[in-house]
Amino acid sequence: MKNCKRRKRRSLFVFSVLIIICSALFISALIANKSIVTTELTVTDKELPESFCGYRIAQVSDLHNDELGKDNVRTVKAIKDANPDIIVITGDIISSYDKKDIDIALSFVEDIIDTAPCYYVSGNHESRIDKYPEFADKLSDLGVIILDDEKTVIERNGEAIDLIGLRDPSFYAHTDTKKLMQSKLDALVGESFSILLSHRPEYIDIYSKAGCDLVLSGHVHGGQFRLPLIGGLYGPGQGFFPKYDSGLYRKGDTQMYVSRGLGNSVFPLRINNRPELVVITLDN
Repeated sequence: MKNCKRRKRRSLFVFSVLIIICSALFISALIANKSIVTTELTVTDKELPESFCGYRIAQVSDLHNDELGKDNVRTVKAIKDANPDIIVITGDIISSYDKKDIDIALSFVEDIIDTAPCYYVSGNHESRIDKYPEFADKLSDLGVIILDDEKTVIERNGEAIDLIGLRDPSFYAHTDTKKLMQSKLDALVGESFSILLSHRPEYIDIYSKAGCDLVLSGHVHGGQFRLPLIGGLYGPGQGFFPKYDSGLYRKGDTQMYVSRGLGNSVFPLRINNRPELVVITLDN
C-alpha cells in the first residue's frame, strides 16, 4: 500500500514538473515571437561599383500585419537604428487571412518612410487580396516605390546599380511559371550590378540564369520551427526541411539572402526562430 502511494506521488511530481517545463517553454516561445533580432552582414561582390561600398540595405519581409510592440515600435526602432541607405520590403507585408488589419501594414510603412527611400515588391498573400491595386496605390501615396515587374536605377557619386522587383508568380494564371519568370527577368536584368527583390527563394536557378547579382527573398519564415543543427522544418514551395530557409546562399555568380521574416500567417507561433530584420552592407 505504501509503495503504491509512493508511486502515485512520484508520478504526480513528474507530471507537475513536465507541466512546468512545457509551460515555461511555451511562454518563452511567445516572448521570442515578439522579440526582433537584427541580422547584420556584409555581402561582397567584385562587380559592385566602388561608390556603393558601404551601402546599407534594410530588408523587411513577411510582416503579415503583425505588430512587434504597440504600433510596431520595436521594428520601427530597429530600422531607424540601422541607419540604412534604402529599405526594401520583399512581400507579404499583409495577411490574406486577416484582411481587416491592412491598416497595420500601412501605419508601419508610414512610420519608416522618412528613414530612407522605400522599395516594395509583392508576395503571395498580396495576390489573394481583391483590392491589392488599391493597397499598392496607398503605399505609393505614402512614398513607397512599387517594383512589381519593374526596374529602377539607383545612382551614387556618378555610378549606378539596378534595383529590380519581380511580382509574385501567384498573380498570374500561367501554366509555365518558370518560363514566365525567366522571360520577365531577361527583359529587366541588364549589364549593371543588379539587386533583385523577389519573394520566393525556391526559384534561385532562374535568378542565377538571368544574371542577378544579389537576390533578397523571404516567404519561408525560416522554416517556422527551427531544429538545432538541421534548420527549418517546413517551407512553402519547398516542403519539409527546405534547402533555402534562412541566410545567405550562392548559385553561380548569384548570391541570395533569405529573410526569416517578421510575422506569422497560417501557424501563429515560431519555435527557435525569432523575427528577423536584415541589414546588408555591400562591399567589393
